[in-house]
Amino acid sequence: MVIELTDKNFDQETSTGVSLTDFWATWCGPCRMQSPVIDQLSEEMTEVNFNKVDVDQNQETAAKFGIMSIPTMLVKKDGQVVDTIVGYHSKEQLKKKLEQYI
Repeated sequence: MVIELTDKNFDQETSTGVSLTDFWATWCGPCRMQSPVIDQLSEEMTEVNFNKVDVDQNQETAAKFGIMSIPTMLVKKDGQVVDTIVGYHSKEQLKKKLEQYI
């Protein structure tokens, strides 16, 4: 399951364990392609927390992490950013990256 996060709850929701947060926007074509891939991974990789942040609605969080282009995915482990993934990635590519942190 992918959880929608906001500026208010982002830090708290990504402070423990391994999380992948997809920074996206409704008008972004590649974001719409990435979204189903993340949905599929969230079903398979239950040890990872999957989240998404709408950059138009939550500009504070996007600015804090220097999100300049979307989709950008942040991987955090116990509250620390351990990887930044920019652009569309296949399920296999994302799974391989995430497995490094589990």
